[in-house]
Amino acid sequence: KMEFAIKHTWDGLPVSHEPVTVVLKSDSEGLLMEVNAPFFNDPPAPLGEPGKPFDQLWDYEVVEAFFLSDRAEQYLEVELCPHGQHLVLLLSGRRKVWKKELPLEFEETRTKNKWGGKAHIPWDYFPPCAKKFNAFAIHGSGEERKYEALYPVPPHELQEGQKPDFHRLELFKDLNLKGLMGEEWKQPESDIWK
Repeated sequence: KMEFAIKHTWDGLPVSHEPVTVVLKSDSEGLLMEVNAPFFNDPPAPLGEPGKPFDQLWDYEVVEAFFLSDRAEQYLEVELCPHGQHLVLLLSGRRKVWKKELPLEFEETRTKNKWGGKAHIPWDYFPPCAKKFNAFAIHGSGEERKYEALYPVPPHELQEGQKPDFHRLELFKDLNLKGLMGEEWKQPESDIWK
């Protein structure tokens, strides 16, 4: 398995709570993504049905994983919410969504102050040569909204008044899926990305 801890805000400051972790494991038809996170319950739950896609889930409490091709600006974005909603986006070009609300097998568990989630992401959703990765967590409302990143903006690149932007693909780092799946493994061709 591969484990990632989101220890910084988007602009590189240490987070003030137990870090959100994202674990990737091999699954028969794709990747299993497991999330363990503090449960802030802020903002309140989206009005959508748990277990179903919910558009604009990024406005709520959410953990996101981005899988980027190393050949083109093609990427998969998976958003998971502690209340059971999810959002899967396929993007071709920065911020250019061409498919959204794809079905996802996702279960979450929640206690008063922690939540966990497991999502089965089929290989079909991954762009060809998916070898770059970043992960994010968002919670809070209004001025208290917090944006956290696995690979934040380096301090020397910060500009005054800059806003968080999770689509800065140049900040993504290598993801060695062969290390997870076995050296002989080849990423299955996707029918969706053809």
